[in-house]
Amino acid sequence: MENKKIRKIGLVGRGIKYSFSKKYFEKKFKNLNYDNFFYKNYDLRSLSELNSILNDKDLIGLNVTIPYKEKIIPYLDKLSTNAKKIGAVNTIYFENKRIIGDNTDVIGFEIALKSFIKKKIYNAMVLGTGGASKAINFVLKNNDINTLVVSRKPKRDQIHYKEINKDLLSSHPLIINCTPLGTSPEVNELPPLPYELINSENYLFDLIYNPKTTSFMKKGLNKGAKVTNGFKMLIEQAEASWKLWE
Repeated sequence: MENKKIRKIGLVGRGIKYSFSKKYFEKKFKNLNYDNFFYKNYDLRSLSELNSILNDKDLIGLNVTIPYKEKIIPYLDKLSTNAKKIGAVNTIYFENKRIIGDNTDVIGFEIALKSFIKKKIYNAMVLGTGGASKAINFVLKNNDINTLVVSRKPKRDQIHYKEINKDLLSSHPLIINCTPLGTSPEVNELPPLPYELINSENYLFDLIYNPKTTSFMKKGLNKGAKVTNGFKMLIEQAEASWKLWE
């Protein structure tokens, strides 16, 4: 009987018991009859625990999620062109014994966005400033969509949630939630927007996929807006990551 070499993939993050990735890839391994492939969640208190994971000779790749998409970069040998421009990583693979960081959120979001909105959008409002937000801004700008970033602690060229008004919601019909607010189990949380000003001309895209309909999305639906969650983006970025490892 042939002894197949063990292949390990995993997810690096914090508080990731809820994660979709492990079940998704384990199902993929089963469907492909890849009985030598294993997926593990690495729930890390800090990245000081990362080196022992990277030194595992059976490891072929990692997914990276909150809160490490930016913090993990110093541990890598090289970044892809996109990851370097974005300043955030969601996928790690190995090439000639070097640790490479890439960002497949870009692929996932672009596919999901084009599936969600068929008309031309010129301006978008991006909620949050973390690693996911950076990837979303990158895609929007590549598609000639101007972005307005909203933060609780705004920096230059950003605004505070309190500054959002009817005119901004009208001129920025696409609103993308890149914060973790509303993620299960904290399903009642949501970004502090003036939801009473949202209308049927708005598009609300929540990167969260659990629950399927977040409080952010429900508020939009109540005002007649079009809404979607992050599930399609999640699937597409996972498949793009898989292509780097397989």
